[in-house]
Amino acid sequence: MNKLLLKFLITCFILFTNYNWCTAQATQKVLVGIVKDKGNEEGIANASVKSLNQMFYGAFTNQQGEFNFKVPNATPKDSLIIEAIGFAVKTIYIPYLPNNDTVFFNIDLDRAKESGDIVVKTKSNRGLIIWKKIVTNKYKYDKNIFKNFSYEAYNKLELDINNLNKKKINDIKFLKPFAFMLNSVDSNAQGKTFLPIYLTETLSNYYYTKAPKRYRETIKASRSSGYENPSITKMMGSMYQQVNIYSNFIPVFDKQFVSPFSDNGDAYYKYRILDTMRMDNTKHYHMLFEPRRKGENTFEGDCWVADDFWAIKKVSLKVGKDANINFLENLNLYQEFNRLPDSSYFIVKDKFYADIYPVGKNKLSFQGKKTTTYKNILVNNSAIVDSVKLNKIKEEIIIANNYNKFNDTFWNNKRHENLTKNEAGVYHMIDTLTNMPLFKRYNNSVAFLGTGYKSFGNIDIGPWYNWVSANNVEGTRVRFDLTTNRGFNKKLILHGYAAYGFTDKRFKGKLEGLYLLSRSPRLYLYAGVAQDYDNGQQYYDEISTDNIFSLAIRKPNVPIKFMAIEQQQIEVFKEWPIGLGAYFTALHKVYEPIRNLPLKANFTGGTGDPLNNFELSIRLRFAYLEKFIENSFYRTSLGSSAPIIDMRFSKGISGVLNSNYSYSKITASISDYIKIAPYGSLYANIYGGKIFGNLPYTMLEAHPGNEIFYYNKYAFNMMNRFEYLSDQFLGANVEHNIGNGIFRLIPITRKLKFRQFWQAKVLWSTLNAKNIALNFVPGHNFKTLNGKPYIEAGTGIDNIFRVLRLDFVWRIAPTPLPVPRYSRFGVFGSFKIGL
Repeated sequence: MNKLLLKFLITCFILFTNYNWCTAQATQKVLVGIVKDKGNEEGIANASVKSLNQMFYGAFTNQQGEFNFKVPNATPKDSLIIEAIGFAVKTIYIPYLPNNDTVFFNIDLDRAKESGDIVVKTKSNRGLIIWKKIVTNKYKYDKNIFKNFSYEAYNKLELDINNLNKKKINDIKFLKPFAFMLNSVDSNAQGKTFLPIYLTETLSNYYYTKAPKRYRETIKASRSSGYENPSITKMMGSMYQQVNIYSNFIPVFDKQFVSPFSDNGDAYYKYRILDTMRMDNTKHYHMLFEPRRKGENTFEGDCWVADDFWAIKKVSLKVGKDANINFLENLNLYQEFNRLPDSSYFIVKDKFYADIYPVGKNKLSFQGKKTTTYKNILVNNSAIVDSVKLNKIKEEIIIANNYNKFNDTFWNNKRHENLTKNEAGVYHMIDTLTNMPLFKRYNNSVAFLGTGYKSFGNIDIGPWYNWVSANNVEGTRVRFDLTTNRGFNKKLILHGYAAYGFTDKRFKGKLEGLYLLSRSPRLYLYAGVAQDYDNGQQYYDEISTDNIFSLAIRKPNVPIKFMAIEQQQIEVFKEWPIGLGAYFTALHKVYEPIRNLPLKANFTGGTGDPLNNFELSIRLRFAYLEKFIENSFYRTSLGSSAPIIDMRFSKGISGVLNSNYSYSKITASISDYIKIAPYGSLYANIYGGKIFGNLPYTMLEAHPGNEIFYYNKYAFNMMNRFEYLSDQFLGANVEHNIGNGIFRLIPITRKLKFRQFWQAKVLWSTLNAKNIALNFVPGHNFKTLNGKPYIEAGTGIDNIFRVLRLDFVWRIAPTPLPVPRYSRFGVFGSFKIGL
């Protein structure tokens, strides 16, 4: 009894002293903060925030997700419980700060999963009913139905590095000089570190008219941390970055996702009503949507729908983890709309977030954040028509003079949203970094490894991957290139290389120069001379040159063919804003067959030298409103929304520089890249041509073959080089990339993100009797199709380990097929890195 009594007294003492300590520590606290959607960092309206220990104290968030309430007896053991319909419940500890009366919170909520975080009881599917009302009325809220509209757009793009480990970075010797950057490292609400490394802002006026349909954008100001490029500045405006949630399909990178407000969205989504709330004196329904099946290109998310006009007020879209996109962990789209005086709705905010994990979820990763806000919205205003009348083409982007010269005061007054502390520090951090000599050395070294080129003042050397190579004619081959850069001249670029083969003991080389008379529209003059080996192949969409895969595994029993050339060329290129380009070319070329091709001695006769050719040509290429990314001298096409048409007329003239042949040649092609959502995309190319004249094989059409097991999109992969000759031909190439296709039905292939495709290539061609007699030399196996079709078709698996593609290709015609099995069926590999 004495022991029990002693234990009882000790317990009472502990409880009593603990009670007195807590009471002494309990003070009134003001809790202030914001509750945000983790996916898009937008505030969550109507979320409940309560003290877990004192349930009578709490508040609901406002429309911006903000809350503010008092807890009179806050203790070090208190916590907050946060609940919002459509989101997982979250409990967080309230940090006890004795000297602070106010505690600030930045709370992110995860979206609820199907596992039971959301419980909705309804007698009928109200979500489906409201979805139908949205679809019925959505045509009213597509902004392109207005006669005209305009707005001021503010675009902000930020790139962060995530999952940084400060300690590890400090321990790496060559990174220590950049330790000042770690001062900009911050943590988000989940405790993950991130470092903003790039920020760009753009302010522009955008105009649209329906009849005639015209788009115009004037970029008034732009600011970037680090690298700046006018063509990228154009891309950062509003012209090319608009997402219409009412469309049946929404583009995500190069793929088309089914919109939850598609005309047949009920075939892809399940809809549920979670809650109702009054906003702007109007009742709004909170609707949740989620995919019906895994692995399809669909979203999960929610929206708020106004019940008077059935228009979307807010919408949040998240790409599911099963979506067939590479290196992507999270991708979120958010849009917000306001009602105009005429009761229509217009977008006022657009946000895009993407988390990219190149090497793994818990490794170093990147996050891209793009925010666009819209102000000064005008619709059906005559002044807009006057602005768009200035357009010379359908779509026009104008960059104002001194667009990148504005100071901090200008941006502080003009940007639609204030920068966060981290964002504001990016400009200073990058300026400091780029001015460091050590960083410049590191940057040049990385660029040298990545691009192959290294700068020494006004001269670049490289690419390094051409310095040493080997083949069975030249043996070991060495090559060295020099190229001028923008520091030498902003309009002129000169390039040359010298090469030597240690087996053939021959020097080769090239000198060329390009002078830009105008960048937009493009006008240039090119001249070049070369003496080297050439693969002799001109593909229907591009010209193939030597590449890193030239030493890949060759097909068995196929002799290697070599041709040397001497070439002089002059070319003038003129472009018009609509997308029409004209090439005027004078070309002199002397061929010298080296191995496994008929030699010059088989083509004597005529007034000039054998296999000596002079040609004048004009090439017209039409790619309607084609978009480009430009560097100092060259540019990369981003494609056209319309088919690309390419035509060429060439005239061979004998007697010029000892040329030996007179002929005419006409070729043409039309190609297009077509999105056929939800069934992937289709590439199609139709081409044809005719040659008038009696010519050796070097001037005829030698249909492109492939003699290695690396797949070539533009060649016939089951055909050898120089296997078929023609002077009249018609062909078609088709490739259908289906996406995950049947692979989405199998859990393991869905997880591995395999993709499915098929392709077919068809060719009809003939060769006249005179050209057959001239070129079919004994000992060489040239062929002609003689009007019969050549057909090969294939299928395979794409996106293996995110970088590999495997093609299975069958040769179907002409019959009889070749006897060796490797000439009738082949397996080809290739590399492709993309999202």
